[in-house]
Amino acid sequence: MAMAMAMASSLFVFTYLLCFVPLGTEAGGSITSLVSKELFNAIFLHKDDNACPAKDFYTYDSFIRAARRFPRFGSTGCLTTQKREIAAFLAQISHETTGGWATAPDGPYAWGLCFKEEVSPQSDYCDSTNKEWPCYPGKSYKGRGPIQLSWNYNYGPAGKALGFDGLRNPEVVANNSLIAFNTALWFWMTEQKPKPSCHSVMVGKYVPTKADLAANRTAGFGLVTNIINGGLECGIPSDGRVNDRIGYFQRYAKLFNVDTGPNLDCQNQKSF
Repeated sequence: MAMAMAMASSLFVFTYLLCFVPLGTEAGGSITSLVSKELFNAIFLHKDDNACPAKDFYTYDSFIRAARRFPRFGSTGCLTTQKREIAAFLAQISHETTGGWATAPDGPYAWGLCFKEEVSPQSDYCDSTNKEWPCYPGKSYKGRGPIQLSWNYNYGPAGKALGFDGLRNPEVVANNSLIAFNTALWFWMTEQKPKPSCHSVMVGKYVPTKADLAANRTAGFGLVTNIINGGLECGIPSDGRVNDRIGYFQRYAKLFNVDTGPNLDCQNQKSF
């Protein structure tokens, strides 16, 4: 049984990648060759509009500098896999920071990176039971940056990994463009068990555990949504938030001239 499951997982990984590169191979490519400034601006048509509170905050230079800090991002696997991962990342951060609406100019999926911090948070996002990353008095760990980093147990380790005090100075994520992109890519690239990293899912390195198989957590863009916000969005038929993420991904995949791969939603998945 164990051997059969392993063979099935390996077969799925191979078919998901849709390219002939041995698992673990990194093709190396330059992030600027895959995401030019012109493409970045075509993706984020309205991020610097006056209507966007994050106007002029999310710069191409900051994105590129952050991506270079995580050299496996957008460079693992074949060219199709590399482009698909970048498109998936940009789609997820676009939903997290969207300023779009149904009848928005150029469509709702042209309005990513419009916000840099959560508006009217319902709490300070402090998990007081977490003793490893204790909240600092008077600080809010609300969503900030491209991935809308939230909770003290994310701010703490993100700051430790990236060189800032995430618990005492969480505001820096909304005040420094490079740190903001760094936190988003840190979250994307970092495994937080029992969750795999978003990166491992999108490049075909994710191998489901028995618990994953029982929860129908199957590799694809939908699993990335589950990692990011599955507790609120997954296991729900036709959830509007999930569909918004998918809409961004479909638009960006076309701009990168790649397919989206299977399993776009997480409506049949249990959250982690």
